[in-house]
Amino acid sequence: MHTPSSPAGAAGCPIDHQALSPPRSPTGCPVSQQAAQFDPFDDAYQQDPPEYLRWARQQEPVFYSPKLGYWVVSRYDDIKAVFRDNITFSPSIALEKITPTGDEANAVLASYNYAMNRTLVNEDEPAHMARRRVLMEPFTPEALKHHEPLVRRLAREYVDRFIDDGRADLVDQMLWEVPLTIALHFLGVPEEDMDLLRKYSIAHTVNTWGRPRPEEQVAVAHAVGNFWQLAGQILEKMRRDPSGPGWMKYGIRMQADYPDVVTDSYLHSMMMAGIVAAHETTANATANAVKLLLQHPGAWHELCQDPSLIPNAVEECLRHNGSVAAWRRLATKAARIGEVDIPAGAKLLIVMSSANHDERHFTDADMVDIRRDNASDHLTFGYGAHQCMGKNLARMELQIFLEELTKRLPHMRLAEQRFSYVPNTSFRGPEHLWVEWDPQANPERQDPALLQATSPVRIGETSHHVLGRTVRVESVTMVAQDIARLRLAALDGRAMPRWTPGSHIDIECGAPELSRQYSLCGDPADGNALEIAVLRDPESRGGSRWVHANVRPGDLLTIRGPRNHFRFDESAGKVIFIAGGIGITPILVMARRARELGMDYVLHYAGRSRATMAFVNELAALHGKRLHLYCKDEGARLDLPALLDVPQPNTQVYACGPVRMLEALQQACARWPEDALRIEHFHASTSALDPAKEHAFEVELKDSGLTLTVAPEQTLLTALRAANIDVQSDCCEGLCGSCEVRVLSGAVDHRDVVLTRAEREANNKMMACCSRAVGGRIVLEL
Repeated sequence: MHTPSSPAGAAGCPIDHQALSPPRSPTGCPVSQQAAQFDPFDDAYQQDPPEYLRWARQQEPVFYSPKLGYWVVSRYDDIKAVFRDNITFSPSIALEKITPTGDEANAVLASYNYAMNRTLVNEDEPAHMARRRVLMEPFTPEALKHHEPLVRRLAREYVDRFIDDGRADLVDQMLWEVPLTIALHFLGVPEEDMDLLRKYSIAHTVNTWGRPRPEEQVAVAHAVGNFWQLAGQILEKMRRDPSGPGWMKYGIRMQADYPDVVTDSYLHSMMMAGIVAAHETTANATANAVKLLLQHPGAWHELCQDPSLIPNAVEECLRHNGSVAAWRRLATKAARIGEVDIPAGAKLLIVMSSANHDERHFTDADMVDIRRDNASDHLTFGYGAHQCMGKNLARMELQIFLEELTKRLPHMRLAEQRFSYVPNTSFRGPEHLWVEWDPQANPERQDPALLQATSPVRIGETSHHVLGRTVRVESVTMVAQDIARLRLAALDGRAMPRWTPGSHIDIECGAPELSRQYSLCGDPADGNALEIAVLRDPESRGGSRWVHANVRPGDLLTIRGPRNHFRFDESAGKVIFIAGGIGITPILVMARRARELGMDYVLHYAGRSRATMAFVNELAALHGKRLHLYCKDEGARLDLPALLDVPQPNTQVYACGPVRMLEALQQACARWPEDALRIEHFHASTSALDPAKEHAFEVELKDSGLTLTVAPEQTLLTALRAANIDVQSDCCEGLCGSCEVRVLSGAVDHRDVVLTRAEREANNKMMACCSRAVGGRIVLEL
């Protein structure tokens, strides 16, 4: 056997021992076999980046790629941390050529005076935020509204061109040209030759993020040079008359007020970068979305039946199959990402498409769920100070395109084809998308009026409270006097959404505006149906009366959820469950779970009489001596002060019932540890915002580099959305907890009913829909 330094074949040995030594990262650590094989230009990455990096998310979330010369980051929390710290992780290489070009191609670019400079995408602080603040206004939701008629008109006109053909390549015939026209309109650019701009845009993508072969580099360089010169020519036209709409004209006008911030070279670079950013990413995103939905016919059918689902479906498509797969950063100093030390000067490829499939953040991440509660948490638009400014224009286009296609071509299907992508690390979308349908079945032939129907576009809003699901009432059973148990199943026999103890659903009681919340009281392991119990309440606001008067087996209901802001902590040492009346519904599920886990627990259940108390026999059979009933007509009374007088260590109290009982319970637990008492609320105790009694305050958004003023008549949530900051919301009453934001400093006036006493005193989170600053300023992690 020859020595390791011997060449292959020396001394007759056929093995190259040098090849057995693994490559090493810049820190000297061996590179694993899978990391060494990572190649983002491989077709497997182009076809499905999340699947290509599944091994990394599971085994090696941060690794060094010797083929690329980059550290690759694959998990959600790690990538968000990189975005959050744009000082340590500079965006300066975001537009750097990932594949260096040869001398001949560089000479070609120089002949065109190509001088692409810093843009909003790749600029460091403090210059970046100064420019972003000056140029932000046209991207705000209010400013974007006037683009909607153009988007609708173009979508209609282009579908008109092929609606009777029965077959179309949606990319060539709609999804490339329409976003390009909208991009030019938004920028204020007169429409130029579509084919020429398309060629230039692709060339710019390949030049920056692709791997052109040596023989291709010169042709690409000519196209990029022509693109650069065309951008300059268009800019000069605008300078002669900068009046009127358009972001570039807005920038020229801002240059007069901020000449040191908005410079000539900056405008030229932004003109070219803006065309690509506003056009290509949206075109690809729409093609990806249509492809994904047609590959999941159930989701497509639901959108065709209920267009109100489209806004959230857009977020899910951006999450599951977005057009911006990855982005790049440069470590300005030694840093730690996850458990891995990164040296100063390291280049990072942060793969957002992988993060968007991270099971640690998205449950059943590979599943397409158009009702996913946290779909808008996706990182496709980035996060923080460099989050995509045009995200809401893209959302508008995607929503309108999907509305037009689902309305007019609900019977559309994918044609047999092999999908191809332009090889690059960052932007992805199919080059062609062939679809087919039967023109004779076009619904507008039978009902021309459907063309007049439109659904509201939701931009700058990531609420999921409008996400309805139609279910069939499988059975209605009286389980006590005036209490009906409803069993609800899917129309198509598919499994119902998974849920956990403490969850509830919203039911539309005859109209969308009459929506009521009911706790789930069935078995979470039963995926075939959801069960609720509804009390006919003489003091009802209308919901329970409607259910009892109108709902029968076989009826269809619209529900939303499940959602859970009353979660059961299974690690508690002991649990005291307290229920009053219909408040037993969430408690019985928690008690059943405690029994399954072998926990130490006791259940106290109070009501007017046994006849009015639901599930008494079921509870007695399950819990035996652990169940204590208090029937008022039998003289038994639940004495909360006596029961809870002495705080018990490592014990939690879960309660649901009438408001008076919950108020008494809070008084009885005043001396208990801060987080011992957990209460289910369905009504907020605070009144609506009264501007006369409020004061304005400033909110600094640490991650975004912005400072906003929240006026007395505004909620924090409204101010955030007006500034293009994505925050989920649902109830807007401080009941659900979906609009929670993290507080870094400043005292909070908590007005929700979600946070526990200890959480309020910790002062590190607040509900944006209702809570405010105590003083004049708070700092948020947004």
